[in-house]
Amino acid sequence: MTAHVLIDQFLDAVWVEQGLSENTLSAYGSDLRIFAKWLADKSLLEVDTSDLSKFLASRYKAGIGNRSSARILSSLRRFYGYYIRENRLTIDPTALIEAPHIGRALPVSLSEHDVELLLNAPEVTNALGFRDKAMLEMLYATGLRVSELVGLKFAQISFRQGVVRIIGKGNKERLVPVGEEAMSWMEGYMNQARKTTLGERQCDYLFVTNRAGGMTRQAFWHIIKRHAKKAGINKELSPHTLRHAFATHLLNHGADLRVVQLLLGHADLSTTQIYTHIARERLKELHSKYHPRG
Repeated sequence: MTAHVLIDQFLDAVWVEQGLSENTLSAYGSDLRIFAKWLADKSLLEVDTSDLSKFLASRYKAGIGNRSSARILSSLRRFYGYYIRENRLTIDPTALIEAPHIGRALPVSLSEHDVELLLNAPEVTNALGFRDKAMLEMLYATGLRVSELVGLKFAQISFRQGVVRIIGKGNKERLVPVGEEAMSWMEGYMNQARKTTLGERQCDYLFVTNRAGGMTRQAFWHIIKRHAKKAGINKELSPHTLRHAFATHLLNHGADLRVVQLLLGHADLSTTQIYTHIARERLKELHSKYHPRG
C-alpha cells in the first residue's frame, strides 16, 4: 500500500471517528506527506524509532521550532496509533520519542483603545469598507474563530434574537450573542453594502467578495493587517487577535471563566485559563501605573 493511500485512509478514519476540523486534517496530512517524502522508498509502516528520530532531527536543522516539532510528532503518534488499532502494526515507533518542551506562550491581545482604533479603520463610505467594518465588529463582539466568521451563512444568524449559531471544532454547536453595536452594523451591511457588492448575483455566505463568493481565511487575515497598519497598531497580530481581545476584555470586566469558555467553544477549561494570565498581567500593569507605591 502506497504512502498516499495509507495517509488518506488514516485521515478518512479520524475524520469519521473524531469529527476533526478541516484545518487539523490538513495539518496531519501535510506532516505525514513530508515524512513520507523524506523516507523515499521506505514504507510508512516499516519505520522504527531511529527513522523518526532522524527525521525530527532533520526538521529541527531545517529551522523548525519546538512547537512545530511537537505538532509533527503528534501527527505521527496519531497515524501510528491508528494502524496499531487496525492490527497493521504491533510496535509503536513513536512510543520512545519524547515531545520537545514547549513553553505556553501568551497570545497577543489588543488593548480596548487599540480595538477601537482597529474597528474604526475601515472606510465605511464604500461597500467593501462597510463589509470589513461589519466583519471586525462581529469578530470582536462574538470571539469567533476566523474560519467560523468567514464561513457564516444566512441560516446561522438570527437578527431578531441577536445570536449566531456556530458549528465549531468537533462539530459541536454553540449559540453566541452578538450585541447591539455589531448587530446594527450587520443589518446595515446586509441591507446596503452586501446588495451593492453582489448586484444581481447570489451567494449563501454572509460576507462576500467582489467575485460574489465567500471570503477565505487568508483574505480576511490580509484585511485585518491592512486596517491595523492604517490604525497605527504596530503589534505582531495573528488571525485570532480579536478573539483573544474578546476573551481578555470580558475577563477584565468581571466575566466568569466558564462563560468565556462556552462563548469561545473551548472543550477544556484549561484552554480558556490562559486568558486569566493576560488579565492578571493587565491588572499588575494598572497597579504599577496608578498606585502611589506601585
